[in-house]
Amino acid sequence: MTMNLPEPIYIVLFLTFSGLIIRTSLVIVGQSWSKTYHYLGTYILLPNIAYVVTTVIANNIALSLGMIGALSIVRFRHPVRSHFELTMFFALITLGIAAGVNMKFAILLLALIILTIFGIEIIQKVAEKFGLNLYQLSFSEGISNYIVELSSSEKIDDIDNNNNLINSFFSKSDSQWEYKLVFKNKNEMDVFVKKISTNNKIISYKTSSAIS
Repeated sequence: MTMNLPEPIYIVLFLTFSGLIIRTSLVIVGQSWSKTYHYLGTYILLPNIAYVVTTVIANNIALSLGMIGALSIVRFRHPVRSHFELTMFFALITLGIAAGVNMKFAILLLALIILTIFGIEIIQKVAEKFGLNLYQLSFSEGISNYIVELSSSEKIDDIDNNNNLINSFFSKSDSQWEYKLVFKNKNEMDVFVKKISTNNKIISYKTSSAIS
């Protein structure tokens, strides 16, 4: 004897799975802002809430207008870390709406989201092998950043050509070059520090980490 579950149950399960797989994908590529309990709950609930709202107001114009009015007065006081984070919220809402209208669109959108998350990371890894850098590390994305700030008596070409360099300038007051580099992981930073520590042009350096 087989038990046939109502269609909404399947959709809710699909959206819950979608939220989990999107959040897990973000964690895998290093978007540590998505690791918290709050984001896990948000990624599960947001598409399901959008689906329920879409289903309830689908055939009720008066209720639709009332819902728009209610949502227009809601204020989110939590600051969004980046454009990408905001885009993910819109994607989750759209996923729920699409599931309420046509599951084909929902599945297509889920595939596009996953492909984008991993695609950007894969392309960056390939570009790095050719000495290219498609994007710079940001302090606004919630990623752990490992920072090296150093001063040197002369300009150092190896540092100038380093893909992790985000700032360099000549300080006229101190008559020395100032560099700032940001690394994705601590091991990479440690290798760099070990290399520069033997350079007699280096006057001083310091390391730190930042998680936004």
